[in-house]
Amino acid sequence: MGARADTTAAEGTFVDDYLAALLARASHLISAEFHRIVQAGGFSVGEWRILATLTDSPGRSVGELARVALNKQPTVTRMVDRMEARGFVERIAHASDRRVTLVRITPAGQEVVAGLLTQAKAHETRVLEPLGAGHAAELKTMLRRIIELNEAAD
Repeated sequence: MGARADTTAAEGTFVDDYLAALLARASHLISAEFHRIVQAGGFSVGEWRILATLTDSPGRSVGELARVALNKQPTVTRMVDRMEARGFVERIAHASDRRVTLVRITPAGQEVVAGLLTQAKAHETRVLEPLGAGHAAELKTMLRRIIELNEAAD
């Protein structure tokens, strides 16, 4: 067993070189600390993702929010219902398609998420700092490209 264990450790295991596993592990390690801050602020991770997405947007459909929040549409609808009851988001009619309802952040939602956005940027800076600015920018560019290519495949 000793020789096999040494060979496996030297060569690495499947998950040590498998992109999906690497992305999942990196996401989990990076996100865990910040998610505790989000939850201490009274939000679920999904609610945080929705509010952060809406911060720079005139409004998004529930389907778009579900994609970004990494949740199913019915789950996002329930989260939006809760946040709407708290006054953090509101539903509005789409400008050109009356069948579509958009969700947008309210001034109260903007105020409550502002501190989390500041903390998120500081957290990101701490995580990326050891990579250097050039590598950090390259990593983000590559990840956006992977997302773009794979969303198109959906």
